[in-house]
Amino acid sequence: MSTLFKRTHMCGTLNIDNVGQEVVLNGWVAKRRNLGGLIFVDLRDKTGIVQVTFDDKIPQELFDRADSLRSEYVVGVKGKVCERSAKNANIATGEIEVFATDLVIYSEADTPPIYIKDDDNVDDNLRLKYRYLDLRKNKMQRNLTFRHQVTKLARDYFDSCGFTEVETPMLIKSTPEGARDYIVPSRVYPGSFYALPQSPQLFKQLLMVGGTDRYMQIVKCFRDEDLRADRQPEFTQIDLEMSFVDMDDVIEIQEGFLKKIFSELMGVEIKTPLPRITWEEAMERYGSDKPDTRFGFELKKLNDRVAGCDFKVFTDALAAGGDVRGICIDGGSEAFSRKDIDKLTEAAKAYGAKGLVWIRAAEGEYNSSVNKFFSQEQLGEIAAVFDAKPGDLILICSDKPKVVFDTLGFLRREIARRMGLLDDKQYNLLWVVDFPMFEEDDETGALKAMHHPFTCPKLDQVHLLDTAPADVKANAYDIVLNGVELGGGSIRIHDKDLQAKMFEVLGLTKEECEEKFGFLIEAFKYGAPPHGGLAYGLDRLVMLLLGEQSIREVIAFPKNQNAQCLVSEAPAPVDKAQLEELGISVE
Repeated sequence: MSTLFKRTHMCGTLNIDNVGQEVVLNGWVAKRRNLGGLIFVDLRDKTGIVQVTFDDKIPQELFDRADSLRSEYVVGVKGKVCERSAKNANIATGEIEVFATDLVIYSEADTPPIYIKDDDNVDDNLRLKYRYLDLRKNKMQRNLTFRHQVTKLARDYFDSCGFTEVETPMLIKSTPEGARDYIVPSRVYPGSFYALPQSPQLFKQLLMVGGTDRYMQIVKCFRDEDLRADRQPEFTQIDLEMSFVDMDDVIEIQEGFLKKIFSELMGVEIKTPLPRITWEEAMERYGSDKPDTRFGFELKKLNDRVAGCDFKVFTDALAAGGDVRGICIDGGSEAFSRKDIDKLTEAAKAYGAKGLVWIRAAEGEYNSSVNKFFSQEQLGEIAAVFDAKPGDLILICSDKPKVVFDTLGFLRREIARRMGLLDDKQYNLLWVVDFPMFEEDDETGALKAMHHPFTCPKLDQVHLLDTAPADVKANAYDIVLNGVELGGGSIRIHDKDLQAKMFEVLGLTKEECEEKFGFLIEAFKYGAPPHGGLAYGLDRLVMLLLGEQSIREVIAFPKNQNAQCLVSEAPAPVDKAQLEELGISVE
């Protein structure tokens, strides 16, 4: 065992004010350079890098020990801080160096399989396999530290607002919440299973019934669903619930939190109250219930302009109850060639579109993919809907409303990305409110809850649950940043009779309700306060604030795109004896 040098400073914290001080540092060797009579070592810890210099004034044995250093050796160094003659403006410690007087090698290291530097361009799976090495990078340490600052601020802020942090169970009963559950077999009750929670939804409502009044928790949630850049099978929420509140009360508390986050951690002052738009307006203008308002390209409806035209694609869509809508890209005619438009069309097919119609606006004329079906006058009338100028490009989609919205919502943001209009330093926050209470199931066509079955409908529309449930609006709200949902919530149903009506509309029998939600229904019999809440996706929030493109960059040990932990090689087969003890056989 090596003698431990008790450090006095972190590597990245040293500066010109430390000149003349004797210091003790611990860390990893990032780089070693031997220039004959001088050896330079870049020493790294989580705060950054400092240059340590070994010269010919030290004992030969110490100089030789320094010469034996290699990348990623773990060492301790004693020395004196001196001002550098050749300063390095690229690092925070570039004005100083540490002249070593002693060195201890705690452990040697093999040549690492990945470079320990921020711009290594290593394959993601290799990074995740050797995550413990990847975490040594300055960027990853900064990201983890920033995440810690967000969670600390959240706890402090909500504590100051009277919230109590309460842990809810990880092993629960499987209840339908929109995604597949991860299930856990019970050894004590063979053939029965726990589920890992998709959210603490039912338990935080029970906490309100239990008189907790204001609850918060930074909690792991689990959903067995297909992955993407901002989705993981296990993720973290800042979870909140409040008693005796309406939507405005919940939003006011959250805007205080967001204002504090941006001010203290980003140095950005956001103006509150934040804008609010209805779900219907968000879809009509942006084709998305997560609208990005940093740029234009808003949707325009063309149904009236193209009704009775000679283009069968449009008229068939209208006859089937669909829509014809489009977007206009300022300067898009020059920015996007025919080949570019073809590529956009192919990408749009993933959202259900069968194709796109384009119109290029020029000085006094229009060129279009549907020239033979529309006169110049008719194309001009369409262009007038968008106030199109010469050089603009119009893209039009016709289909079922959902397909049109999804397609154009994707296109406007993808085109903005390609044109460099997505400024990561611009933070457009807004609330989307008045969501539909129900939506159609894609497979069965039956109504299902857009959020969850515990969301309260607008109270002046409760009577529509019997006659026109599809028209009922929910008392729900989402907070959106730059086209990404940061969090969402609702005012909950607290009346047992209204909750029973909601289950009835969703087609659940009394027996099914009792089986799935019996403990919540039972609790409501004993007096439930009006309550509501919200949950933020912590990983997503941190990702956006740091300008990262994937939540994997802000999670210490994330899964890959196939839901595998490459460090531990999970999931993996388990011992046959374990399965037999659980009464499980694997085919």
